[in-house]
Amino acid sequence: MLRFGMINSTALLAVSLLASCTSLPRSGPDDSAVERGAAVKVTTKDRKVGIDYAVVDINKSILAAFASPASTSIRDSFGGGRGGAPEIPLGIGDVVQVSIFEAQAGGLFIPTEVAGSRPGNFITLPSQTIDRSGTLTIPYAGRVPAAGRAKEVVEQDIEDKLSNRAIEPQVVLTTITSHSSEVAVTGDVNNAGKIEVNSSGDRVLDVIAEAGGISSPSKETTITLQRRGRTGTISYEKLQNTPSENIYVAPGDIVLVNRERRTYNAFGASGLNGRFDFEDTDLSLADALGKAGGLLDSRADPARVLLYRSVEKDRLSKIGVNTSSFRGESVPVIFRANMRDPASLFAAKEFAMQDKDILYVSNSDSVELLKFLNIVSSVTSTVSGTSNDVTDTRAAVQSLGHY
Repeated sequence: MLRFGMINSTALLAVSLLASCTSLPRSGPDDSAVERGAAVKVTTKDRKVGIDYAVVDINKSILAAFASPASTSIRDSFGGGRGGAPEIPLGIGDVVQVSIFEAQAGGLFIPTEVAGSRPGNFITLPSQTIDRSGTLTIPYAGRVPAAGRAKEVVEQDIEDKLSNRAIEPQVVLTTITSHSSEVAVTGDVNNAGKIEVNSSGDRVLDVIAEAGGISSPSKETTITLQRRGRTGTISYEKLQNTPSENIYVAPGDIVLVNRERRTYNAFGASGLNGRFDFEDTDLSLADALGKAGGLLDSRADPARVLLYRSVEKDRLSKIGVNTSSFRGESVPVIFRANMRDPASLFAAKEFAMQDKDILYVSNSDSVELLKFLNIVSSVTSTVSGTSNDVTDTRAAVQSLGHY
């Protein structure tokens, strides 16, 4: 009994010594060494991170709000989808051609002596580019403002300026090249470049088609429209399936086609840890758990499956979460699933994963206990082995003394 008590006492002493021992194998410095060596420490009480978050249990009352990925829209950003195509005025850099008609020969541009040799009572001026000042130069009319004005308005202005010299002049202005009405389409398309917008109107999908279509999987492709400092983003699939989102583009717009590799991370007591791709599909919570190897029977606590995500305030308000204490437009949320409940598997099939979610499977409390018991067991084994080594050494020394 005495020897058993001594061994237990020695084991407890060994545990305490091991806790502060620096000679045990390590892959790097421990936390205490890092803290001791720091010239400056910036920390908080109890080393708290300090980020406020909400905890929401996954149950049937919230599934309607999270059964599909968060929606995106460009119609809401630009108020499109209403009315006809935007008017396309003339602009700096446009190349135009001006034809001037007169009611009869003998006027300003059609002399009587050459009228019989001409096909009609009109003259076509050489093509010219609307200059940086935004004007055109017309003989006997001078410099005529053109940039930012409709073609019909410029025609009328030229006619008015020539009316006291030409015979009932009529003007036809033709756009040869319209650099000012171009839309840039770039990113993951087959033929990126600038596309001229038709006066009849082109929509977002039209200009993407002109650029050769997308070159990335549709599920992972987003479309961003930039216009005069404003930006709107939408998934390509929603743009295809929602006609009201396919709004008209306007001159000067930039359409960015971008492949966003959708991923989520899985940590803890799941079969596999790491970053996983959605690939060309949408995933539910059940899909994500399966892709990560499920829950480990020997480690996981099925009642504590956690999903970390930032959620828009208005979405949380719909399920009754008070978000008044949070700043900003989104709230850090930990969704908690109790997989011990048989019905939770139905909920996991309905709950949609989102890009950059973090999935964490907690260890069971019994696992932590087993960790401690394993340490105690290894220490007592080491103490017993040390005692035998001392005995063997003593016997060897005594045998050497006999020589």
